[in-house]
Parts: sequence; C-alpha cells; structure tokens
Amino acid sequence: MTEQENRIIAALRVKPGDRIKLKDRDPRDSSLFGDEQETKAGTASLARDIDTLQDRLYAEGSRALLIILQGTDTSGKDGTIRSVFNSTGPLGVSVHAFGTPSKLELEHDYLWRIHAACPRRGTIGIFNRSHYEDVLIAKVRKLASKEAVEQRYDQINAFEKMLVENGTTILKFMLHISKEEQKERLQERLDDPKKHWKFNPGDLEDRQYWDEYQDAYETMLRRCSTDHAPWHVIPADRKWVRNAAIASIVKATLEEMDPQYPKVDWKPADFKIP
Repeated sequence: MTEQENRIIAALRVKPGDRIKLKDRDPRDSSLFGDEQETKAGTASLARDIDTLQDRLYAEGSRALLIILQGTDTSGKDGTIRSVFNSTGPLGVSVHAFGTPSKLELEHDYLWRIHAACPRRGTIGIFNRSHYEDVLIAKVRKLASKEAVEQRYDQINAFEKMLVENGTTILKFMLHISKEEQKERLQERLDDPKKHWKFNPGDLEDRQYWDEYQDAYETMLRRCSTDHAPWHVIPADRKWVRNAAIASIVKATLEEMDPQYPKVDWKPADFKIP
C-alpha cells in the first residue's frame, strides 16, 4: 500500500463508534489529490490495476470482494461503477441495484434479498444501494417502527461479520454530496432530453427530508462502521475526486488481499501442442 493510499484511507475511513458530523465533511474537498487531469489519468491507471487484481481473484476462486455504494439521489453511484470498474473483466464482476422490494421480497426478512445477491467466490460484487436502505429510507419515511430500525444496526453488523468470516471482504462507501450539488444535477436531468429517463419526481419529495436523511446517515455511519466492514465518507461533489478516492481504496484493498494464481500439478514442458 502506497503512502498516498494510506493517507486517503486514514482521511476517509470512519472509525468504529465515531460520532461523525457530515456538515464537518466538505463534499467538495479535493485536498487529497493534485491536478484534476493528472488525477483522472491516475484513476484510469488504478482501474487497470483493479482489473489485473480481479483476474487473480477470479483465478484463485476462494474469496470475494463486496463493494457497497450508498448515497442520496444523484450522488454518483452509477458514475462510480462506470469510471472505476469499466476496465474490469465482466465475468468477475456483478452489479446489483436494489430498488423497492417486490412482494416476494417483502414476504421474507429484509436481508433475504441481500444475501441472495452477495458475490460468489472469485468475484467482485457491487451493490448500488443496499440493505442500508432499511435503516435510511425506512427510518426517515417511517416504513418500519423505531424498534425494528434500532434492531437492524446490530443485525446488519452480524450479517456482515458472517460474510467476512466466510471469505468476503467488505468495503462501504457513502457518497457525500451537498444539497446544492444535488440541485444542479437534478436540474441537468431536466434540461437534457437524453437524461430525462434518469429523473424521478420522487427525488424532489426526498429533498424535503434532506436534514432527516443526513441524520440517518450519521447514525448509520456511527453504528455500522466496524473493523471488519468499514465505512468511508467520500467527497462526491467533484466526480473526479470521488472516482479517484474509491479506486485508490479498492486497489489497495485488493493488493492487501493479495489473491494468487493457483499452482497446477503438471509441467508445461510435458505437453506439446499438435
């Protein structure tokens, strides 16, 4: 792990139990990086490194990496996936976007659909939204009782610990954008006909609960950033900073996992291709 990667992780990782205040975290902060164009080129290089490491992870076939992207509407979950993982071989990566639960899913416990989507050994799984909706939107919009939401923090921690103990490394990224930046991105969706499909009138309703969502995120970060599954608060107003930060942490984590190509029990010299 490079000194720069260590610095990024130390600055963005939430320590277990830390009573983080999002208003104290600048969503436009670019101090961890230098020139924008150089950083973008560096991110492209990191994406290629991630591809190489993912190839080793796939060949090894014994462990998995789960990446959770959580953030308000327009925070850049889709953009992160495109920028950081576009170079990664599609066989070894799965992306799952969690929307409103189906009737069948609601007939099970809230983690049922999550567990079914977790990455198999040898792969990287990316969650666009996740089980954390059940302590965010469920809390703010009162879709579950206070008692049920309160229970879920410990249940989620136990669930993630089980995944880790069974060979899945977990990285969690909260994409932190400002209300002003969200307004600009929503307006862009209205102004650009090619982005109309991205606009959801319900996003405007959620903006009325901005402060409540910020409080819910702070509780989530405090209660569910653990040593085995840490949260990282990513400044996301600047897309190039967001991408560089996440790419750096993913690459460093894969290097720390250090997947290895399996050794074969035969000698290449013993074979001749006709």
